[in-house]
Amino acid sequence: MPSFTLAELAEKLGAELQGDGTSLISGLGSIEHAACGQLCFIAKPALVKHLDSTLAAAVIISPALADGCTLPALVITNPYLAYAQVSQLFNDRPVPEPGRHSSASIDIGAIVPDSVSVAANAVIEAGAVLGENVIVGAGAYVGHDVVIGDSSRLFANVSLYHRVVVGRDCEIHSGTVIGSDGFGFAPVSLGKWQPIAQMGRVVIGDRVSIGANTAIDRGAIEDTQIGNDVIIDNLVHIAHNVIIGDGCAIAGCVGMAGSTEVGANCIMAGKVSIAGHLHIAAGTTLMGGVGVTKSITEPGSYSSGTPMMKTDEWRRAAVRFSQLDDMAKRLKALEKVLQDKDSDNTH
Repeated sequence: MPSFTLAELAEKLGAELQGDGTSLISGLGSIEHAACGQLCFIAKPALVKHLDSTLAAAVIISPALADGCTLPALVITNPYLAYAQVSQLFNDRPVPEPGRHSSASIDIGAIVPDSVSVAANAVIEAGAVLGENVIVGAGAYVGHDVVIGDSSRLFANVSLYHRVVVGRDCEIHSGTVIGSDGFGFAPVSLGKWQPIAQMGRVVIGDRVSIGANTAIDRGAIEDTQIGNDVIIDNLVHIAHNVIIGDGCAIAGCVGMAGSTEVGANCIMAGKVSIAGHLHIAAGTTLMGGVGVTKSITEPGSYSSGTPMMKTDEWRRAAVRFSQLDDMAKRLKALEKVLQDKDSDNTH
């Protein structure tokens, strides 16, 4: 594990150094559980109380919270971003060396530069084109005519179906499947279905991160498209012909039906579900569990669903919910009676 002096980290981050710059930092820890020699960060005032008891060697902290801080500190406007940047310096994820494992199957018609790393039991089909410094994990499948940009990484058991395009500096985590068929079937008769050939591609931009066990379907005719700098969590399903704009953040268990278009810089919390053929305005935030059934034309924050409550309370509320239509009719009738009385009193 590398180590840095606090002064070196201050220079790398462009942070103001407060205290002893010779303090040696050998890792990262939380403010509550950091060990000696570790660097922690504080982004919320509620955590300041832990400064007196932490074993951390130093802290990343904002100017607003730095007064009275007795630890050596890196003072910077955005401590969370600074922590994210420092974390890359201490990242202990193994990076494979270039080379081809003897058990990998690489078709003679694939283009695989010498700088690429191909792990055990990976398969690369004919027509695939890999850029420089690509990493293909164990058991990963790269289909016919797939294109992968420079410095992208497929972790173990990722599957890229034919003609998928992945940009530069992307990460795709284990178990994810990209380019499988969209859910396209024409009804023939009761219980009988005719598959519709899915002939589009999936095209993924640069610097995209995709979590584990996510599925992104290929387009039916046109392409499914994921923009640049999109981050996608685990267990997300993106259906055929969906278009996602640049810079979107999509949390776990989100599902999007076919042909929906999502504008740039949208945020979707966990378990958001979006119906098909909708438009979501750029800059929209969808809170956890939101069910989107119509297009969103005005950016903003949207919520839906029932908050958690005790089961007995929920049962009573559910009964009342089933009575809302009847209550609305009675209220409308009562309003009419009152309006009629007001009308009589004015004559």
